[in-house]
Amino acid sequence: MIPKFFFFTKGVGKHKEQLQSFELALRDAGIQMCNLVAVSSIVPPGCELLTREKGLKMIQPGEITFVVIARNATNEPHRLVASSVGVAIPSGKNQYGYLSEHHSYGQTDESAGDYAEDLAATMLATTMGIQFDPETAWDERKQLFKTTGLIIKTANITQSAAGDKNGLWTTTVAAAVFVPAENNKPKE
Repeated sequence: MIPKFFFFTKGVGKHKEQLQSFELALRDAGIQMCNLVAVSSIVPPGCELLTREKGLKMIQPGEITFVVIARNATNEPHRLVASSVGVAIPSGKNQYGYLSEHHSYGQTDESAGDYAEDLAATMLATTMGIQFDPETAWDERKQLFKTTGLIIKTANITQSAAGDKNGLWTTTVAAAVFVPAENNKPKE
C-alpha cells in the first residue's frame, strides 16, 4: 500500500490519567477514531499534502491509519512540552521526501517546529548529495536547500503546551496522517 495523500494535524489534552490525556490530545487532533500505526519517515513520490479539514473527511472510524506521530507528556506544573513533525518535499516527481518527528521540553512552537523542519530537510538533502555545513543556522540552510531547486517545500506542524498548574497530565501530539488512494473521495 502506497499512500496517495497526507495531512498534518495536532492536539493537546489534559487529564488526571496519562492515557486519557493522550486520548484527549488525539480528539483535539481529530484522529481519535482511527487505529493508529506509527511508521517511519518517508513521503512517497507524488503523495499530495492536503489540508487538515479535507484529510479528516477522508478517513473512517476504525480504519487502520498510518501516521508519523510525535507525542510528549508531563505532569509537572508549568513544564513546557512540544511535539512536532517536519516535512521536506523534493522537486522531482519521482523522488521521495522525508518526515521527521521531534519531542522536546522547554521549546516554543517556533523553535521545535524549526528543529523538526530542519531535521527533515537535512535527511532529504543528504540523500540528494547537497553539500552544506550542519553548523550553519537553519534559516541559512533553508535558503541553500531551496536555491538548489532540489527541495521545493519544507513545513512543520507543532503543538506545545505548558503542564497543568494542578499537576494533571498534559499531552501534546503532532502527526502526519497518511490517506490511501482508495479514500480519495471525501465523506460528507
